[in-house]
Amino acid sequence: MATFFGEVVVAPSRAGLDEEEEAREETPEDREIRREIEKKREVDVLWTWKSGGCAEEPLECSRFVVAIGRNAAAFLSSFILDSVCWEVVGVVKLWNEWCRTSSTTNVLPTDSFCLFYRLISDPTVLLCQCSCYVAEDQQFQWLEKVFGSMQKKGLQVTILSTCPVADYKTQESTLTLASPFLKALKTKEFQDQVCCPLLEQPNIVRDLPAAVLSYCQVWQIPAVLYQCYTDVIKLDTVTIEAFKPLLSSKLLKSLAKDASESTKVLKKFLTSSETHNNIYI
Repeated sequence: MATFFGEVVVAPSRAGLDEEEEAREETPEDREIRREIEKKREVDVLWTWKSGGCAEEPLECSRFVVAIGRNAAAFLSSFILDSVCWEVVGVVKLWNEWCRTSSTTNVLPTDSFCLFYRLISDPTVLLCQCSCYVAEDQQFQWLEKVFGSMQKKGLQVTILSTCPVADYKTQESTLTLASPFLKALKTKEFQDQVCCPLLEQPNIVRDLPAAVLSYCQVWQIPAVLYQCYTDVIKLDTVTIEAFKPLLSSKLLKSLAKDASESTKVLKKFLTSSETHNNIYI
């Protein structure tokens, strides 16, 4: 910048100021606020089961099914879970910018929650319904506290999740794709046949589903992720039923309810959800 020909005036610059501000010593008030935020964002996993009379012993687990997102959780409610064969054995309490969960197990389909169920006839089979958002800085806590409570030997993990079809990368137009559709991603140790085509490169998975699969890869746990690409973000019958091919899989086949009963439960489930939503219209 020049005020007249030949004179150069240096413009004001903040170069170096940001570094100085970052290097400024943290005050006691700052530390207290940071500790309070960190404490508030802690993930608590509350288990109700007892193993051999000691709650500290890891739970023996042969199959662990994790449904992440409302539609995936609704699939478990409709086609697998019931109050006769399953019991609630755990709940996750967390808080972040997008959701807040509590220790209650009496939840609605539209609530944000994370519950764990155990098959009464075979206590080594666990299910997890996680409809709440787990923030990036909370995912490691979730993994450590959930999987840290289980024996990893002999464990197999199945993950269900949904994703916007707009995120699916393909040479074709996403407008021509018949959504919803399933894609699978598995760890090296998973040797069973998958129920749908594998996810092609350069597609990736994100958030908690990716964190669970990565954790299983690191710990050499056989695991498979089934991701449903859909153009509907709310609870939707078509999206929920897109997971039905998984009922023929080795891990879920023995857990499936009667088809006619599942259809009734699904209709009742969606009706109650719509009724709850209409309250706010």
